[in-house]
Amino acid sequence: MRVESISFKNYRNLAELTLEPCEGVNIIYGNNAQGKTNIIEALWLFCGGHSFRTQSYRELIAFDKSFAHLECAFFGQDRRQTASITIEPAKRLIKINGVEKKTSAALIEKFCAVVFSPENLSLIKRGPAERRNFIDSAICREKLRNALTLQRYNRLLKQRNALLKDIPKNEALRPTLDLWDEQLSTLGAEIVTQRLEFTRMISEKAAVYHRGISRGSEELSLRYVSSFGASENDSRAELKQKFLEKCKANYQNEIFTGSTASGAHRDDIEILINGKNSRFFASQGQQRSAVLSLKLAEASVLRERIGEDPVILFDDVLSELDNDRQDYLLNELKGCQVFITCCEKSNKEQLNEGKVFYVEGGEVTELRVE
Repeated sequence: MRVESISFKNYRNLAELTLEPCEGVNIIYGNNAQGKTNIIEALWLFCGGHSFRTQSYRELIAFDKSFAHLECAFFGQDRRQTASITIEPAKRLIKINGVEKKTSAALIEKFCAVVFSPENLSLIKRGPAERRNFIDSAICREKLRNALTLQRYNRLLKQRNALLKDIPKNEALRPTLDLWDEQLSTLGAEIVTQRLEFTRMISEKAAVYHRGISRGSEELSLRYVSSFGASENDSRAELKQKFLEKCKANYQNEIFTGSTASGAHRDDIEILINGKNSRFFASQGQQRSAVLSLKLAEASVLRERIGEDPVILFDDVLSELDNDRQDYLLNELKGCQVFITCCEKSNKEQLNEGKVFYVEGGEVTELRVE
């Protein structure tokens, strides 16, 4: 997949312009608060209509403007395609190849990217939800069906929790739990099956990238931690049965707390460096390198599963990496189109080939690579 051009109108602080990147590494360089991340964010919106920085559409629209408009021409699925997003304070209008779509979910399976931003460091530092979201986000970008399954699971989970809260007030409701458990366990087994396979593939590929980034000094691995005893070799039917058994075993406690104690929504993924949990034992530099390796692995797995390279978006990834790791990132990524934002002038001078764009006050200028 390759972005051929992206156009901006009334988008945050960016001037009205069209950017034409190269097929390889594109460095977006400039001081802080000039608009570099806005370019990365705009590209990410074409993955499904959501920002990785905010949930407010209003923030995406330039000050004193009533709408923002983005257009992207890209090569994917063996043909040239176009997509546009018009953003208003309360809604978005999506068009793909000139045809209006009902929801932004239509962008899934059309445009695929992987994003790294400073916020992604929370993948290691924070709780299990961050790591589940990392895996789920990749799985959902692979197939629209996966996104719909996850939505249905979360909706059923909310309804089951409401039922658990109602049972102490009305004991006659207790037998209906079995009906909810049957549906929830079916969807949960499907989600966990996808997660286990994706985690295995990412762990293998992240280990290779991390050896390269760390110059062989560190080993990275992932381990899926199930709240209901799921293991990698379980069939979907076995996962469903384990889920159901755990639900039944937890009935009394769940009715007391009013929440579902185990399931796909309670699982975790441990990220290990040299066999130790990186959440507790890794330095900030090690954590950054680990997340970077995971993002590169995510791109590699998506490449295998969707049949083409996703676009890689790196926001402020070079800070806190030493020169060797920066050189690896800038010059050793082959085959993918890459966008990297940075502040340091020296970073763009490390690039052997590609394009450099300088951003100042929302204006973008292409610089010559010497």
